[in-house]
Order: sequence, then C-alpha cells, then structure tokens
Amino acid sequence: MRTEERYRGVIGWFQEHMPVAETELRYTSPYELLVATILSAQCTDKRVNMTTPALFERFPTPEAMAEASAEEIFPYIRSISYPNNKARNLAAMARTLVQEFGGTVPDNVTDLQKLPGVGRKTANVVASVVFHREVLAVDTHVFRVSRRLGLTRNARNPLQAEQQLTAHIPSRLLPTAHHWLILHGRYVCTARNPHCGECGLLPWCKSPVHPPEKGE
Repeated sequence: MRTEERYRGVIGWFQEHMPVAETELRYTSPYELLVATILSAQCTDKRVNMTTPALFERFPTPEAMAEASAEEIFPYIRSISYPNNKARNLAAMARTLVQEFGGTVPDNVTDLQKLPGVGRKTANVVASVVFHREVLAVDTHVFRVSRRLGLTRNARNPLQAEQQLTAHIPSRLLPTAHHWLILHGRYVCTARNPHCGECGLLPWCKSPVHPPEKGE
C-alpha cells in the first residue's frame, strides 16, 4: 500500500468515526491549559484534571503563580509525576510569562518555547488547541500509533515523526489529527495489549500487533 493511500484511508476513517476530537484536559483559559499541559508530561490527563482545580483556586492567574515559590506550588501537585521538577518549572514559567509577556500566553510556538518547562510538544498543544494554529504535537501516543500504522517510517524522535506527519496531513486537519491519534492510542492502540480486533484502522495498519487470524 502506498503512503498516500494509507493516509487517505486513516484520515477518512477518523473523519467518519471521530468527527469531534478534543483535548481531555480541563481548562478555562490559555494559562490554565498551559499549566495543565506542563503537568501532563508522563502523567495521565485524568490525574491532572483531579489536581488542577485546587491549584487554580490557589493560583488563578499567571501573576498569582509568579509570586509563588516552587515550594509553595509543590503541595498542590504532589500527586503528579515528577512534582519537584514541575513545581520549579511552573514557578519559573509564570515569572517569565509575567515579566516577558505581560502575563499573556503567547499565541505562537516560537514564543511559547521561551517559557521554562515548555518544549515543542507542549507549545504545539497550546498553540493548536487555544489559538487554532496549524501544528501537530507528537507525544508518546502519537509517536506509537503513527509508527504502527505506517504513517511514519524510521522516525527516531518526535520531531522526525512530526515532520513526516505534517508533510502528508492537510494543514487544516493538523490540530484535529493530534487528538485523533492521541485518543486512538489512549483507548485502542494502547502500548500494551492493543485492541487490534476492535480497531477500525486495521485495513490500513502496516504492523498490527495482534493481526486477525485467517478466516476472521
């Protein structure tokens, strides 16, 4: 199967079966999404959503968080993975956001990455979700699913995967494609024991982990 055919099939299936695909992180402002996305690194969205209400009640604005130390932030995120590092990143991020950007979250990937604790993936998430930029964030789910499906080939890191995906997915669909692949990886094409028998993308999958037996 040619790469173009594979992409057409995968995109077509998602458009039919998952026309609405959105982040599962809960937020009410760009600031809240930025904080939640930083916390979500190597942590589940479910855990983040359990943690952020108290955090945002205590630090409702970038200015409020900018005045806090990492030690003051830590108790609110202690149940999150790597809480010490993330507390330091949040404190530094908020200070930079206030000092360099007037407390307003930047609307582009370049400026977002100037914030401490914000890498390319986090910047792409915020830029695409709240500012509707045509970018695609590659996390572990996107990296795994795109590799298994054959949408990427020999991509050694998230940046290479992103470059291959953006070369074939129409730019207007990139923000949605990010969520398609994440949600598919989270609930169907899981890291361990993927549910291949329940996967509608099996006709286009290059390397099903559990291929159907003959006659099925």
